[in-house]
Amino acid sequence: MKSMEEMIKAAQQAAETISKQMEESQTKLDGIEVEGRAGGGLVSVRATAKGRIIGVAIDESLLQPSEKGILEDLIAAAFNDARAKADEVAGREMASMQQGMGLPPGFKLPGM
Repeated sequence: MKSMEEMIKAAQQAAETISKQMEESQTKLDGIEVEGRAGGGLVSVRATAKGRIIGVAIDESLLQPSEKGILEDLIAAAFNDARAKADEVAGREMASMQQGMGLPPGFKLPGM
């Protein structure tokens, strides 16, 4: 049977490994791009899987004062679409990381 000191050391090493893998996953997520679209592609928002917005594209036909309300709605919809896609990709990446660490599906690590 392991001593208490050995068990504490093993737990600390496991925590360090998990922390390192979390950092690597966050870096990886910031490199994965998703695109949210609205209005049949009239507005698109590019974001990272971590949720950082990279760019917004707006079709010129919406750049008229009379289209202001529609444009605002489409930007919000495109942003929400990008956010949902980013969350989906991040969830898959985190599940893959947890599986690689031998954790059971659905196990919640702090910060995830």
